Amino acid sequence: MIKLSYACVFSLFFILFGCTTVTIEEVQHASTELVEGESIVVIGRRTSSDYETEPELISCIGKILAKGENQLNVIPEQTFVDNLYPWFEPRTAPLRVRDLQRLLTYDAVSEKFNDFNVHYIIWVDGNTETTRSSGSITCSLGGGGLGCFGFGTWDKKAEYEASIWDYKKKKLIGKISSEADGTSYMPAVVIPIPIIAQVQADACKGMAVQLKHFFNNTQG
Repeated sequence: MIKLSYACVFSLFFILFGCTTVTIEEVQHASTELVEGESIVVIGRRTSSDYETEPELISCIGKILAKGENQLNVIPEQTFVDNLYPWFEPRTAPLRVRDLQRLLTYDAVSEKFNDFNVHYIIWVDGNTETTRSSGSITCSLGGGGLGCFGFGTWDKKAEYEASIWDYKKKKLIGKISSEADGTSYMPAVVIPIPIIAQVQADACKGMAVQLKHFFNNTQG
């Protein structure tokens, strides 16, 4: 198992950003064998109408994997799901690698996989939520205009786990988890100034960087 922690970093642009701590864990059971022309697809788990891994998180991971050094050929989630409708909808999506065998009995499904030249499927499960908030800000209109005073904070936690399936060998070859914790602040002296912790974005970056390493690691 590989476990990495990234200390928080503060940045100052037109908007202030808060502090986020990211922890990455990786378990790899087998080496990867991506060759030129083969693709991967990143899909979010959606088990019901009221639970889904955020589409923006999945899109973020896919974009990072498809750019920069050691870029991968990534099929956009919506393109993949639409072309394989209804087999990757919440009620019909495979929950285990062996469930792929059931899907592949349908010629239309196996043909689409071949058309996309899919080698790996990455299932991402999790979400980002606010865990605590405190403080208050009061605004009032006076002779000098609108003024605010106070201080507020809120904590967010992002927890995601990626399961990497080898479609061609029909087996789970590894998992990567990304956990990010951050606190955002809202001080207000006349004007509220949000200092936002980019919790979901940092969890995305951490997972995507580790996935790139995973697919470029030749050791089993």
